[in-house]
Amino acid sequence: MKNKSPDSIFNIAVLVAALGYFVDIYDLLLFNIVRLPSLTSLGLTEEQANKSGEFIISIQMTGLLIGGIIWGIMADKKGRLSVLFGSIILYSTANIINGFVHTVNEYALVRFFAGVGLAGELGAGITLVSELVHKEKRGISTSLVAGIGLTGAVVAYFISREFDWRICYFIGGGLGLGLLILRISVFESGMYTQVKEMKVARGNFTMFFNNGKRFRKYIFSILIGLPTWYVIGILIAFSNKFGKEFGLPEKINPGKATMYAYTAISIADILIGLISQWLRSRKKALFIFYAFTVIMLLLFFTQHNTNSNTMYWIIAGLGFATGFWAIFVTMAAEQFGTNLRATAATTAPNMVRGSLPLMIILFNALQQYTSYVNAGIITGVIVMSISIIAAWFTEETFGKDLNYIEN
Repeated sequence: MKNKSPDSIFNIAVLVAALGYFVDIYDLLLFNIVRLPSLTSLGLTEEQANKSGEFIISIQMTGLLIGGIIWGIMADKKGRLSVLFGSIILYSTANIINGFVHTVNEYALVRFFAGVGLAGELGAGITLVSELVHKEKRGISTSLVAGIGLTGAVVAYFISREFDWRICYFIGGGLGLGLLILRISVFESGMYTQVKEMKVARGNFTMFFNNGKRFRKYIFSILIGLPTWYVIGILIAFSNKFGKEFGLPEKINPGKATMYAYTAISIADILIGLISQWLRSRKKALFIFYAFTVIMLLLFFTQHNTNSNTMYWIIAGLGFATGFWAIFVTMAAEQFGTNLRATAATTAPNMVRGSLPLMIILFNALQQYTSYVNAGIITGVIVMSISIIAAWFTEETFGKDLNYIEN
């Protein structure tokens, strides 16, 4: 099957990248959704499940961090498609094995390898789409990839309501292996094929650190994405504990909270692409969503003695506000030349995911000096301040010609 014209935002590469990210998000967020039932079925109390959950999600994010570097380098050295095939085989196999774990340590080990595999999906897909679609339209295409893909978390929630948590992992693994067949129809990026014939360093991770300007661009491209996993990995993942601290009469279900958040995130990720197109600016669109994130954080932390429905809707608002993942990854891809683009686009989002353990450490450390809620507030203030400053100094990349290399 041939790709449609690169001028079209609806080519086969966009479809395959979107479906790949759908499976990626299903598998990535499944642990958040089934964390309590899966860990309590292993014999843990709810309090033990919260602590072990922090440990397992930190191990999974460490896998994503390591995998992001491995797959990013491979995507620039061996090609975008090699990563799209290799990563999905690894994380699909890991998720099938995940259905057989019986201890917390086994769970953590399998989530580590699943994390390594999951790290390659989005960056390679966004890079491929960015290089195949016309520069004036690529923001919409990458937003479609993210918007469609993020609904994987919603599907994971509803499947978790119908099946045992072990079956949910089997389904995720099966979806990934089934997607391999569709990937056969995708062609390699023409830009990458041209660069492959040139005598130029490809996928050299150290190049991000041996040039001051390039280093600043790389660090800023990571820092602008921090609020997403602060919200997902702390506020939403442990929404049950926050709900208790807020004095809510009903228990908050983290799986349901994840579903509400990701329904809103998927809508926002498509919308931000359209806003960016309308404003002809990535940065202006990003700052609009930052402002909304601050507003929703204020609403989240000032709710007391309300009810679970109110909290779920606030969580949905938080999800919508942080629905700038597509633009964040697209900006990372647009910052660098073809010989480093996939490395940047794959490592940047996984550096953000990999920063979650550090945010959790900060969050837990603050609890020694203040309350659970205040620790969340202080962590949020630090994260948002860092991201706003980084975004301010980040280069505008809307409409940038990507057909160049880094020397």
